[in-house]
Amino acid sequence: MAAELTYHDHARDLNRELRAAISKERLTDLHQRRPWRHFWIAFRQIALLVGLPVWIYHLDSFWAWFPASVLLGFVIFSFSVLLHESVHRCIFRKKHRLNDLLGLVYGWISGLASSQFKRWHLDHHDHLGSLQADPKRAHLSPRINSPWFKLLYCTPMLFPIYFRAVAETFKGYPEQLCRQIKRERTLGIILHLGILTWFWTLDPWFAFKAHLFPVFFIFPIAFTVNRLGQHYVINPDEIANWTTLMRSNWIWNFLYLFSTYHLEHHYFPGVPFYNLRKLQKELEPFFQRKQMVFFSYSQVLYLWFIKNHAPHTQSDIII
Repeated sequence: MAAELTYHDHARDLNRELRAAISKERLTDLHQRRPWRHFWIAFRQIALLVGLPVWIYHLDSFWAWFPASVLLGFVIFSFSVLLHESVHRCIFRKKHRLNDLLGLVYGWISGLASSQFKRWHLDHHDHLGSLQADPKRAHLSPRINSPWFKLLYCTPMLFPIYFRAVAETFKGYPEQLCRQIKRERTLGIILHLGILTWFWTLDPWFAFKAHLFPVFFIFPIAFTVNRLGQHYVINPDEIANWTTLMRSNWIWNFLYLFSTYHLEHHYFPGVPFYNLRKLQKELEPFFQRKQMVFFSYSQVLYLWFIKNHAPHTQSDIII
């Protein structure tokens, strides 16, 4: 039996169109890695990661701690975006040893095993569009197209759903990789349990506000909303639109570290996240020629939960 074609096999004509849509000089500039820009954002997220619990600890008012706790959940999620930059070698030059080290740290903070995320995510890129070989589509997309089931992804149920999906992909991984993933995951669990224990010794209510609530109740919402802007509202008949075209703003750029520009990322995975907004601007004439529709998060949320849109399909609803 012939091997299934990869996304790159399908996208040869698309890639030629994309390279014709942007000048070579401009594309080279957009691919330029500027580590100081990455670390400016990373240090800001670390400052929030440390500062928000301090704020929560010292202020008892609901109107003080609750917004901070919500933001903290998004900040924890944002480290998976920083990990994503490491996976695509968008921080330093491709063979720089710090890429993998930073990936480990970012993964532990966001609760992910760096090696597992790297294999999972690169498989997703290689097999985008495949019903079986794309791990996101095959194992993580909702198996029941119903609003109540979709809502589970916004609750602590996300964690067993996600780890079940990961376990299914493990069957095809080499044994050495599986051992490495387990070591990384164990260290991540120890880190988070250590932080939770420390917070609990200070004050159990503080531990809830500064760890349990952001991790188990806000992180799933941040994860799900971000994912809805990836591959759930697409045009299966147009490879250029196998990813959702999203219109972002400064709020989402701040919360999601530019990961809303997921379609542009699939076009050019080597472009650092801080250049994706500029990349979208360059591609707007291309989108117009392809008659591709921009969506906002409010629109995809409406389609997903209210209209019960089926994943990985085109929307025929005018919003």
